[in-house]
Amino acid sequence: MTPALLILALGLALEIAVLARVMLRPHREPASRIAWIAVILALPLAGIIAYIFFGEVNIGRARLKHLRAVEARTPRPDPSAPADLANMRAEIPDRCEHLFNIGKSISGFDPIAGNSARLMDDSNSAVASIIADIDAAQDHVHVLFYIWLEDGNGKRMAEALIRAAKRGVVCRAMVDSLGSRLLLRSPTWHAMRDAGVKLGIALGIKHPILLAPFRRFDLRNHRKIVVIDNAITYCGSQNCADPEFRVKAKFAPWVDALVRFEGPIAQQNQRLFAIDWMSATGEDIDSLLRQPLRAPNAGFVAQVIGTGPTVRFSAMPEVFESLIFAARRELTISTPYYVPDESLQSTLCSSAYRGVRTTLILPARNDSWIVAGASRSYYADLLAAGVSIYEYSGGLLHTKSLTLDGEITLIGSANMDRRSLDLNYENNILFRDESVTEKVRARQRQYIANSAPVTLEAVRRWSLARRLWNNTLAMLGPIL
Repeated sequence: MTPALLILALGLALEIAVLARVMLRPHREPASRIAWIAVILALPLAGIIAYIFFGEVNIGRARLKHLRAVEARTPRPDPSAPADLANMRAEIPDRCEHLFNIGKSISGFDPIAGNSARLMDDSNSAVASIIADIDAAQDHVHVLFYIWLEDGNGKRMAEALIRAAKRGVVCRAMVDSLGSRLLLRSPTWHAMRDAGVKLGIALGIKHPILLAPFRRFDLRNHRKIVVIDNAITYCGSQNCADPEFRVKAKFAPWVDALVRFEGPIAQQNQRLFAIDWMSATGEDIDSLLRQPLRAPNAGFVAQVIGTGPTVRFSAMPEVFESLIFAARRELTISTPYYVPDESLQSTLCSSAYRGVRTTLILPARNDSWIVAGASRSYYADLLAAGVSIYEYSGGLLHTKSLTLDGEITLIGSANMDRRSLDLNYENNILFRDESVTEKVRARQRQYIANSAPVTLEAVRRWSLARRLWNNTLAMLGPIL
């Protein structure tokens, strides 16, 4: 056999092996398999390389083994007595209980009563509130952000942690290695370390090209968690940065929603942080989770739902779809990134077909042109079903919120796109409370007031080139 034929035969064998891998890989949607097969057949060399880097949800065997060991030994917070669990269960109507059952099946947390919450006014006031709580902390402060910038709010947060550490409060700060790569090289990061703040880096990236066949480097920790003294926690869409978000200033301001919770729900968020922390640093902080929960006081039921590539397949889509199916009168969703799978798109359409007032709020200008085009490819079907779509024009709407029937709210870090559905570690809090839900709903109405409605007639007038572009980007959604 000549060298040319040998190279051709080896290339063909490699292509067949990768195609077989695509077909045999578990938990892959047919649309995703077809997309990858098309790419590999059309562009064999580039397609194989792309699949090696981005084709599989794999954090690496060693990393996964270590994570599972940490999860196995980490205690779950439980009510302090069986009576408390009974009282907590009694507060959940039958029509809502199945929603919390979905959450428990994912993260293992029971919905727990005795919580209160306050929706922050805006990004700057949210950071000011966190800093005030850090300044009042007595035992420990834990923070985890996907993006932490060395800007005004980023430095103020760091200075608050430094002050707390110097007065003897144990402070742990953790960031994603990709999302916060600028901070990791900054004087602020080193100043926190020198002041005694314990630092952690989630999902570190080392030798991404060499390790590509063994683990996917773009699986990220997208969570935003603050826990103070096991009693206060924050949850929402906000990273640690100024709303001007100077690394992408032309899309600013970033418009976020962050909720401050008090009560036993804080210890559930604590466990998510603890697992991420111990997996990254090796420090054992189990003792913080062994503290008994306070008996539930007056307050609403809430539940932490943490998802990610090492949680069961389809966990985040199940949460979204269960909530959408549960709506009977009104469903309002805000998300910056809407690139759903087929099931989620159909579920949202069916909500409107059932007569539910279904509203989707998206940013008019998106920092990702790929997501912007792919999102708009879904507009026609949504509008035809009766979903109201609004495009927010007051900045980049970054809030991830879902409210239904004036009673239930989901707030957190998860978008309705493939990264949040399949690839990223996310944290969300599901709660049932009419008062706080109304405040979130009022915020959503503010977004709508600063938005332009999208009509089916306008979408049908889009040019052929624009529709082809949007649909092409959406076709690549399963592999993005």
